[in-house]
Amino acid sequence: METKLQKPFVINDDNVAHYATKIATWIAQQVTAANRKGVVLGMSGGIDCSVVACLCHLGKIDTHLVMMPYGNDMTNTRSSQHALELIQKFNFAHHTFDIQPAVDALTITNVTFLGQAATVNRALSQANIRPRIRMTYLYQLAQLGSRFVIGTGNMAERTVGYFTKWGDGAADLNPLGMLTKQEVYTLARYLGVPDSIIDKKPSAGLWEGQTDEDELGMTYGQIDAFILAGTSGDENIDKLIDQRIALSAHKFAAVPIFND
Repeated sequence: METKLQKPFVINDDNVAHYATKIATWIAQQVTAANRKGVVLGMSGGIDCSVVACLCHLGKIDTHLVMMPYGNDMTNTRSSQHALELIQKFNFAHHTFDIQPAVDALTITNVTFLGQAATVNRALSQANIRPRIRMTYLYQLAQLGSRFVIGTGNMAERTVGYFTKWGDGAADLNPLGMLTKQEVYTLARYLGVPDSIIDKKPSAGLWEGQTDEDELGMTYGQIDAFILAGTSGDENIDKLIDQRIALSAHKFAAVPIFND
């Protein structure tokens, strides 16, 4: 079946060393060309940010990682422990910033506004404050140190619009944007990402117990298949992916500007 999406390369075990070096070099070139001193990266303890961190390490890029929990959520899910395993293995500069006070200060509690909202809108509007606060902090930190904010969104997430607009979708450069989730895992194993990170279920950390695949209603394997073969192998999932592509088109489009 004809591929629906443009995927100019595929990373596998045979060529992973080549692509790891190529991507790491590309990151370094982007940083140098913009006369930046390095990058800042939000570290959730997940697979995507861990791979990006390791690519930066491979490219010898000055990298500062920031863990940004909401209260104890990263401790409760062991994400902070996983992040520290990576940090200690590669000796990354890092610090922690608790976003809870900022998130709570910006959360709307007006019962009139909340009462007018659908349940799903109310939940998502609150959950999306977290990635937007995190990105605001990263951009201030980057500007203080003349650095870039480096993104972590992969092609599977981008395909279905699984990111927060002006939140984790905001970055100065994105090395994983054309990589399927499986390709991210292939890189992770090659780069030496700890097994504790590779083996756990992907989660955006939007709320307690949240996992990406449960929220999406499909697996990353199905999305990857859709990207590479034009179908997930399940007609209903294909329709759901098409619906998500249509609904998230605004996330990729330029802001409309009136021009008479």
